Amino acid sequence: MAETLKILSTLAIAAPMRELGQRFEHTTGITLDAEYGPTVLLVKRLDAGAQPDVVALTKDKVDQCASEGTIAANSAVDLVRSFVGVAVKAGAPRPKIGTTAEFREALLAARSIGYSRAGASGLFFVELLKRLGIAEAVNAKATVIPEGFTAELAVSGKVELAIQQVSELMAVPGVDIVGPLPREIEPGSVFSAGVWASSTRKMQAARLIAFLASAEAAPVIGRFGLEPLGWEAKTG
Repeated sequence: MAETLKILSTLAIAAPMRELGQRFEHTTGITLDAEYGPTVLLVKRLDAGAQPDVVALTKDKVDQCASEGTIAANSAVDLVRSFVGVAVKAGAPRPKIGTTAEFREALLAARSIGYSRAGASGLFFVELLKRLGIAEAVNAKATVIPEGFTAELAVSGKVELAIQQVSELMAVPGVDIVGPLPREIEPGSVFSAGVWASSTRKMQAARLIAFLASAEAAPVIGRFGLEPLGWEAKTG
């Protein structure tokens, strides 16, 4: 009987994970049972007693779990750096967002904006609006979803601008990616993976993480708007 690895993974790496997961299954014969969601909601699942074999969350949360002993010692690996970006419905005008001033103006000029309440991008965007001094103006015209892909709001025409991790925006057909936010206000978020300490399939789980951090996986990760880190760390 084929073995199955249970995975709790951030939405930020869902798209490459699906493609790479198929390769891993084909090569190893191990089946992957993956659940994707924002880190905040996945942590609630873990706190409620979920028993995955592999978790992929924000680096700070993985580091915290490792320090608490819920992630196996020395199993955590930084996989990708992800950037928050902007998307519009395919064919729609693309605002200039190359500088902080341009991005701020684009938010103020947009008729409607969508972002996620949970997840790294949503938490970041809420604080960014405060720093830019436009929280009240933007939230007055914003559609905030509890989880899921904000780009779907752009495709349906419900919002003009969708804000989320670029990799998550790219996962939705029918949008154009305007680009990532300026680096001076959004240097990127690191997402890591580790073996859950109570897993009974630690060797298989470590094998999956090693594959996700491999040179073979790096081009796939890059194609989805993410910066691969595991391979770069190994090659120096």
